Amino acid sequence: MELNFSSKALTNNKFPSCGFTPTTGKLLNPSKSLCLASHHPIPTVSFSLSSSADSLKLTTSRKVIAMAAGSSRDLEMSNLTALSPLDGRYWGKVKDLASSMSEFGLIYFRVLVEIKWLLKLSKIPQVTEVPSFSKEAEVYLQGIIDGFSMDDALEVKKIEKVTNHDVKAVEYFLKQKCESHPEIAKVLEFFHFACTSEDINNLSHGLMLQEALTSVILPSMDELIKSISQMAKEFAYVPMLSRTHGQPASPTTLGKEMAIFAVRLSEERRYLSETKIKGKFAGAVGNYNAHISAYPNIDWPHVAEEFVTSLGLTFNPYVTQIEPHDYMARLFNTISQFNNILIDFDRDIWSYISLGYFKQITKAGEIGSSTMPHKVNPIDFENSEGNLGKANAELTFLSMKLPISRMQRDLTDSTVLRNMGGALGHSLLAYKSAIQGIRKLQVNEARLKEDLDQTWEVLAEPIQTVMRRYGVPEPYEKLKELTRGRAVNEESIREFIKGLDLPEEAKTQLLKLTPHTYVGAAASLALAVDEALHFGH
Repeated sequence: MELNFSSKALTNNKFPSCGFTPTTGKLLNPSKSLCLASHHPIPTVSFSLSSSADSLKLTTSRKVIAMAAGSSRDLEMSNLTALSPLDGRYWGKVKDLASSMSEFGLIYFRVLVEIKWLLKLSKIPQVTEVPSFSKEAEVYLQGIIDGFSMDDALEVKKIEKVTNHDVKAVEYFLKQKCESHPEIAKVLEFFHFACTSEDINNLSHGLMLQEALTSVILPSMDELIKSISQMAKEFAYVPMLSRTHGQPASPTTLGKEMAIFAVRLSEERRYLSETKIKGKFAGAVGNYNAHISAYPNIDWPHVAEEFVTSLGLTFNPYVTQIEPHDYMARLFNTISQFNNILIDFDRDIWSYISLGYFKQITKAGEIGSSTMPHKVNPIDFENSEGNLGKANAELTFLSMKLPISRMQRDLTDSTVLRNMGGALGHSLLAYKSAIQGIRKLQVNEARLKEDLDQTWEVLAEPIQTVMRRYGVPEPYEKLKELTRGRAVNEESIREFIKGLDLPEEAKTQLLKLTPHTYVGAAASLALAVDEALHFGH
């Protein structure tokens, strides 16, 4: 399915004309009051049904619709008037989330759930008032889902202006769509049958998250992890001075330090992919009160479980009016932890660039500083870190707020859930910025070598460890006296080793050590990184 819509041209030289005049505050055309900026083409969404009842799968086409109208000037003007940078400056990097996490996406999934519920009712023998639909009627209903367009979404919003109720507007929209179909017209009142709005909403939100994670977030995480693991293997043998507490410490390799981040991130990615996205369909307070009053002989909990799982979600039988959102808290906390690890990575890369361990590939025409022409700033990693902080602030709020609802339900979650897209959007932007930054990195081996050449004191650790093995008295204290607060170089270290009461073989091995070769198993750990990665499902 493809969305076909016309983008409005900008008729005012200051504001986009979204059916609203800034000067009068009046709607030019109430039926068209919701518009999509010309630079916001939404990737098409389709829903496919396989031969198995349990194999409903959401698929998203990443084919982006070209701008139907408007110039590059229109695009820049829309950027300038966007309240969120995600919808303006950064739109090009986050637009793939729009098909699932936007208002359009929410309406689309509500339509899908309402139609699938009507189809489910037609398969229940005891619900004689909704007989099995003909193949033609099923195709007609499926066609509403597959052909759902921007004009359809606008029509739902138009109805909502009258009802002041977004879910009821979807129900009325579907009745309008089906009133001309002789077979479906007979059962119009079974749209939204026995449902509370949250039955529709919680499944829609679950499907939105499922689609966003599967099609956008997890693939971006995978690309990031693979980029870092590639660094691990490429730089496996590049020795680097470690720093603990900011001070020189036992050498490692650059690749092994990258491997650590790849493995840490992949573990959180696996936890995310294993998080069960849950759904409920139990009516106004979770007891199937209305269902049982109408059809007391139907096993409604079983019907609800079949319906929820047919959508690819995990059924939650113990609920109030709402699905309690505990899975959302778990999911958002996992993304937040992934983001925390990436902040750690961004800051380490920033520090390595500051030390000169990495150079950055420059691009013709780019400027690092408005006053210092020589600057090549680590802006991608700084952008990533900043957006991760913003994302985590929102993710933390979502995970703390959503599981809390007064008694059987209050409405505070409704407005909060509309902000899921922002948290995911800032996360996605951060992942893409980090990936972009990685592509610009070049190792400066000369600078790495320089630091190692100047820190022979790091060999104090292996020397005192070998001394311990062979029973030399006070090995730690002797090395402390030699190295602590004193200038140590190759000559002084070698002289110290030669004077030790050690077997010749042990002494020879110590004399072969340099800060460049004292890296332990770092290289092998880096090379084996792929075996340790967890990509989940």
